[in-house]
Amino acid sequence: MSDAIEPKPGILEIAPYKGGDSHAEGVADVVKLSSNENPFGPPEGARDALRKTAHLLHRYPDGGHGDLRRAIGEVNGLDPERIICGAGSDEIISMLCQAYTGPGTEVIHTEHGFAMYRISAMASGATPVEVPEHERKVDVDAILDACTFRTKLVFLANPANPTGTMIGANEVGRLAADLPPHTLLVLDGAYAEYVDGYDGGARLVEKRDNVVMTRTFSKIYGLGGLRVGWAYGPAHVVDVLNRVRGPFNLGSAQLAAAEAAVRDTEFVDRSRAENARLRAWLARALAELGVPSDTSCANFVLARFDSVEEAEACEAHLRQNGLLVRKVGGYKLPNCLRITVGDEASCRRVVHTIARFKDAAA
Repeated sequence: MSDAIEPKPGILEIAPYKGGDSHAEGVADVVKLSSNENPFGPPEGARDALRKTAHLLHRYPDGGHGDLRRAIGEVNGLDPERIICGAGSDEIISMLCQAYTGPGTEVIHTEHGFAMYRISAMASGATPVEVPEHERKVDVDAILDACTFRTKLVFLANPANPTGTMIGANEVGRLAADLPPHTLLVLDGAYAEYVDGYDGGARLVEKRDNVVMTRTFSKIYGLGGLRVGWAYGPAHVVDVLNRVRGPFNLGSAQLAAAEAAVRDTEFVDRSRAENARLRAWLARALAELGVPSDTSCANFVLARFDSVEEAEACEAHLRQNGLLVRKVGGYKLPNCLRITVGDEASCRRVVHTIARFKDAAA
């Protein structure tokens, strides 16, 4: 790097985000269970919509995302004027930090919270503040105790990643009510669709002017490769975010596929039901092998091993057998492995492979 050309302070302190592995050296056919993707892919309607956009690739997309916002609003019973779309919910997280934080301000995230909260805060020049969780579950009182006059944003994933745990609506409401008046609560609902009857915090957004909800098409809708997310918030927040949002941050293909996906509610219902069935089976089968996990409300389980060494060895054994799961030492859970709930064959293969690992170690 040139001695004269330097980034602003703090940028070089950011550890780049690393996604789940897709390849294993020396293994030709792998099962990827490291990124919490829907094993059934996207709805067929989304595939069709994507194909139909090919003749429009020379045209700029709708910069206001009107059709997609209206579809999201219709399906979820929300006001489209209070919806903003982005390149995954990651972009919306980044925009929130860009718009509301900077040097001298603080952004709160929890002990095992999603890495992009910290990264986006640091990129904006803010100071990330980590608060402890209680047995891998968000502690509202710890968050409130950490708030200061510098706190601008509080990020709360519910259900959480990588723990899969969730706190109730009353606790979330208490947090929103007791935050300092200058602080915005951001509810990350990336896994909200996996909880039957859960609105991700949308009704709380409608009751208060200090809460924003983010959502994504990357999980249950199976569109991780297209990068589409959205947020629902107070009009004053959506207005601010639209002022910093790029004019054409989503392409025509993204918009069309996402609109078709959100309208296919039967696909979502089927995916939720199948995930719940296989998640329960996977957690129970692992527990019978001596590998416990907290009750997960998402599309993965956080498998806990007796030691860091055992977790590392099990991950290596799974990898050698073509099964890719996620090590979560970077989330301060070094004795755990996050395992995506795949299809039935994948779940059974994971359990069988861990059973062989346990037998060999006995």
